[in-house]
Amino acid sequence: MGNMLIFGMGYTAQVVAGRLRAQGWTVGGTGSTGDFAFADRAAVQAALAEATHVLSSVPPLREGGDPVLQTYGAAIANSGAKWIGYLSSTGVYGDAGGAWVDESAPVGNGRRSARTQADADWQALADQVRVFRLPGIYGPGRSALDRVKDGKAHRIAIPDQVFSRVHVGDIASGVFAAFNGPPGVYNLADDQPCSQNAVIEEAARLLGQEPPPMQSLEEAQLSPMALAFYAENRRVANGKAKRLLGWKPAFPTYREGLRALSASTRPSIASADPATANTDQR
Repeated sequence: MGNMLIFGMGYTAQVVAGRLRAQGWTVGGTGSTGDFAFADRAAVQAALAEATHVLSSVPPLREGGDPVLQTYGAAIANSGAKWIGYLSSTGVYGDAGGAWVDESAPVGNGRRSARTQADADWQALADQVRVFRLPGIYGPGRSALDRVKDGKAHRIAIPDQVFSRVHVGDIASGVFAAFNGPPGVYNLADDQPCSQNAVIEEAARLLGQEPPPMQSLEEAQLSPMALAFYAENRRVANGKAKRLLGWKPAFPTYREGLRALSASTRPSIASADPATANTDQR
């Protein structure tokens, strides 16, 4: 067992922390759901002194760099932690016109320049760093099922637009697999990039609802953030994590992920025939 310090106890980090604690790890973290405030330097330094593993899920500032590296970077690099991880984003790849991207693809051409810089800065911090590039994250309470139920889902008519996604549980298992794998950069994504529309349609089917109407981008009146989401088109390859870490997603496509989430509240869904699913995110 080990001692993990997590910067930023957000949605994904809480899943990682919960699973570690269930395995007997000691876990401390910063943030609103953490054990101490990020600004509490004495508490953070004390936790760092005990940590065998350090993970950051804190996003960079739009301007001004990565707050964790700025405040505690030197302390992390000089700590006794044998393992350091950073949850980054596949947004560093920018638009690929629907092509596959792996960890060797160029970065820095997209809308997330701050994330690209933070990604590079974490890689340069120490030899024991693992950087995990994540696409759209979904899981309990945060999926297409919730958006459809809440009437907030959209189907947008953009031919050939595809996205990759990953279940939050598969991020946790990827982080755990990297405890014994080599340092480096790893994409953690499922096996089947597809249109956002396909995901919404499957969620609606599982809920027994009609999918939302197809709309143009203009008709959907999306927020600037959502519009930026549709401005990039790529397929994220996960082969490196499979080869070097022995990682295998428990939810290889959105179908398995949505079915598992749906079955947790509607047990009858678990016995439904997957062959009846509409096959044609984030």
